[in-house]
Amino acid sequence: MISIFAEATTSSTGQLLMTFIPLVLIFVFFYLLILRPQKKQEKKDAQMRENLEVGDEIVTNGGIVGIVFSIKEDTVVIETGGDRSKIRIKKWAIAKVESTHDE
Repeated sequence: MISIFAEATTSSTGQLLMTFIPLVLIFVFFYLLILRPQKKQEKKDAQMRENLEVGDEIVTNGGIVGIVFSIKEDTVVIETGGDRSKIRIKKWAIAKVESTHDE
C-alpha cells in the first residue's frame, strides 16, 4: 500500500514538473531575446542623449533634422532649415545623432 502511494506522489510530481518546464523555458526565451536587448538599447540611447554637444546634427523621432543650438536639463533647442528657425524639443525625442560638430 505504501509503495502505491509513493509511486503516485512521484508520478504527480513528475507531471507537475513537466507542466512547468515549458512555462519556465518561455520566460527564459522571452528574457534573452526581448527584454535583455531592449535594456541594452535603452542604455545606449540614454548615453547618446547625455553626450550631446552644441553643433551636433540630430534626427528626432518625428523625422526633423537639425543642429543642436543649446542644451538644457531635459530639452534641446535645434536649428532647422535654411531660415535657421529654432525648435525646442525634449531629449527623449532625439532618435539619433547624424554627425558631431568635430567632423
